[in-house]
Amino acid sequence: MPREIKLQSNAAPAVLMVRPANFGPNPETAGSNSFQSAAQTGELDQIRLQSIAEFDAAVDTLRNGGVEVIVAQDEFLEERRDAVFPNNWVSFHESGDVFLYPMQSKARRTERRPEVIDAVKPRFAVHKITDLSGTEEKELYLEGTGSLIVDYPNRIMYASRSIRTNEGLVRAHATRLGFSAVVFDAVDRSGMPIYHTNVMMCLGTSYCVVCLESIPEGEEKRVFLASLAATNHEIVYISFDQMEHFAGNMLEVATSRSKPALVMSITAFTSLTQSQKIILEKYANLIAVDIPTIEKYGGGSARCMMAGIHLPAI
Repeated sequence: MPREIKLQSNAAPAVLMVRPANFGPNPETAGSNSFQSAAQTGELDQIRLQSIAEFDAAVDTLRNGGVEVIVAQDEFLEERRDAVFPNNWVSFHESGDVFLYPMQSKARRTERRPEVIDAVKPRFAVHKITDLSGTEEKELYLEGTGSLIVDYPNRIMYASRSIRTNEGLVRAHATRLGFSAVVFDAVDRSGMPIYHTNVMMCLGTSYCVVCLESIPEGEEKRVFLASLAATNHEIVYISFDQMEHFAGNMLEVATSRSKPALVMSITAFTSLTQSQKIILEKYANLIAVDIPTIEKYGGGSARCMMAGIHLPAI
């Protein structure tokens, strides 16, 4: 079991981002990701180029906001279209542990490359890499911090069940790290399971942005709310419409400024009400990145693009 080091903040000291070489809709994930749009064959080159431009601009915006960003360059493979979303296959922990996760999409499994992990080593200590991907053979998946919303100070993992988030794997991983687990169902307005937990909720150190409508009434919802109350999180409720504009897909990150940042897309920022922004600005500087192509054709947003680095600094 990794060494237990209790963090005082959910804000990652830095983030890893993977600059895409290829990008576009992934037919292997379209069935479970209702946020992803299809594209015509003739559009793919333009979509790829636009995604790279959006990525570079997003990195500049984050760095200008005081966020430490480590960039790894992807290699071009025709089938690898989601490499811009590394948080689904890798997580970096305060103990120096790195975990590799089981992915539903066979094409996405090629994203697990040692060169990407090597990119963080000049700044951070990696003590051990544990590969959990063997459960792919049993069609059991746990897609990193897409599946898991981690409360580091209180040692709790939140996860909504889906084909990409197996409850048994959630609970096993929580036990492995010395965390408790809060597992629940969450569905979109059509009743379809939400493919990743980080689409419907974001957990900061002292606040939670969540589409509570997506969690059916019942005991699991009561347990969920009781857990947030017990950890003194102020809840910012978002609607289905705001969730569909990626307002749940945010990440709290440390900065060189006096407050951490809450990173989101311009799509998400624009969907928030003024009163919601006022609450969030009590806790963090709001940073919005402009990534409409990545959101439309990848079905993920700003949080998905960042793997939080909680490793010990060198």
